[in-house]
Amino acid sequence: MKTILDQTTRDQLLRRIDTLNENSQPKWGKMNVYQMLKHCTLAEDLYLGNTPHKRMLLGYILGKWALKNILKDGAMRRNAPTSDRFIVVEPSGDLEAVKKKWMAQLEEYANYTTVDFVHWFFGRMTKDQIGQLVYIHADHHLQQFNA
Repeated sequence: MKTILDQTTRDQLLRRIDTLNENSQPKWGKMNVYQMLKHCTLAEDLYLGNTPHKRMLLGYILGKWALKNILKDGAMRRNAPTSDRFIVVEPSGDLEAVKKKWMAQLEEYANYTTVDFVHWFFGRMTKDQIGQLVYIHADHHLQQFNA
């Protein structure tokens, strides 16, 4: 299973992100490329421990099962729901700046030390689970934009 904690995997993701531009069109979903990039930076803020997030009630019931299935499959389904906190409504912004921010955030996983991480839906996660989920999430959105 690929993980963001692996330098080679990170490098591959960074090259894919770098191919995105204002003309990148989604294969599915409602987000444009700016909104997707911003969405991903918001998610990284959570995984890197920069922003706390409350657990969702449904996550207490289904979270561990859903995490197990995502990690087993190595993929997220198209149009999977997310927390309102990760929905970007502004239609545009500085694409290059948000792209660079996401790339810098992914580089932070070279020294990832967060312990006792609790995901808003999946619950308590190990470092290895976080590494795999971050990769799956990034890969999902890069595939969405054919990158």
